[in-house]
Amino acid sequence: MTTLNLQSLKSQTGARRRKLRKGRGIAAGQGASCGFGMRGQKSRSGRPTRPGFEGGQMPLYRRVPKLKHFTLINPKNYTVINVGRLADLKAGSTVNIDTLVKEGLVTSPKHPLKVLGNGELSVKLTVQAAAFTASARAKIEAAGGSVEEI
Repeated sequence: MTTLNLQSLKSQTGARRRKLRKGRGIAAGQGASCGFGMRGQKSRSGRPTRPGFEGGQMPLYRRVPKLKHFTLINPKNYTVINVGRLADLKAGSTVNIDTLVKEGLVTSPKHPLKVLGNGELSVKLTVQAAAFTASARAKIEAAGGSVEEI
């Protein structure tokens, strides 16, 4: 049995094919046009077009985001305020979007009010809003206040 070393390694028969000599005349089998045909975009030098190219038509990867239902059509917009901002209000008061505008805590009441849970609250308040996060609801109720969804 022969030992296996670098000098004795040989590729399998048929594994290595001869390189095609393109553009070297009729005898080579891939003559003047090298198998790319006579004319047209796919016969030119620097031949392949980039991936996704559709001949100048707007390609699929640029068309897709323009189709319907990719973005939210009617998104829910809220005027948001954090629980920590409510800590300065008078204890026992009712808090809604109108009182927040009067206090100067909200400047543009264009959308319904949503209360977020960032910050601490130690004042008992009755908060009226369109939506609450779970942490905001827990902090208001832990301070002895109540939550009303409008």
